[in-house]
Amino acid sequence: MPSPSRQKKKKEKKPNQKPAKKKAAAPNHDQPDICKLEFKVGQITKVWVHPNADKLYCEEIECGEDAPRQIASGLRPHYSLEEMMGRRLLVVSNLKTKKLAGFPSSGMVLCAAEAKEDGSGEKVEFVEPPEGAEIGEVLTFEGLPTPEPLSGAQVDKKKIFQACADGMKTTDDGSAAWNGHIFMTSAGPCKAPTIKNGPMR
Repeated sequence: MPSPSRQKKKKEKKPNQKPAKKKAAAPNHDQPDICKLEFKVGQITKVWVHPNADKLYCEEIECGEDAPRQIASGLRPHYSLEEMMGRRLLVVSNLKTKKLAGFPSSGMVLCAAEAKEDGSGEKVEFVEPPEGAEIGEVLTFEGLPTPEPLSGAQVDKKKIFQACADGMKTTDDGSAAWNGHIFMTSAGPCKAPTIKNGPMR
């Protein structure tokens, strides 16, 4: 029969067993749709004309990630190459990568729009982060819970961006908002420079 001291030693070994791994928390599907998207502060570090599309620019955008994102945007009618280069902006960063005229675009830049006064078409401009907002910072929304972004595949399957589109507009002072909830950074709200009460896309 083993001595009591040996029995204690055997019992003492149990606490050294590895704890069971915890499963990752599932996304909160009950959160507001806008909180299922991920908006990051970015900056264009390289831009060129898409060789096969008249209205597209191809951009490399620094978003605080391992490498710049490549995104295609239909902004040639609205900005020159010089105006694009170095621009600070907002990137919708959890969209599924899709090819635009053969160019793989991993996200989209957020712009506001309004009809031109002369009726000749649309005026489009970037929604801009405030000075002091860090590159790669993830936006929050005033009055809403902390965003829990879905994967690109889930956003695409559930058409989350489309569901948010009607509610995304600039306010009377140009602040970016979704159903009145302001797009916020640690340095303050994001704004379109001149477009008031215009849709964002």
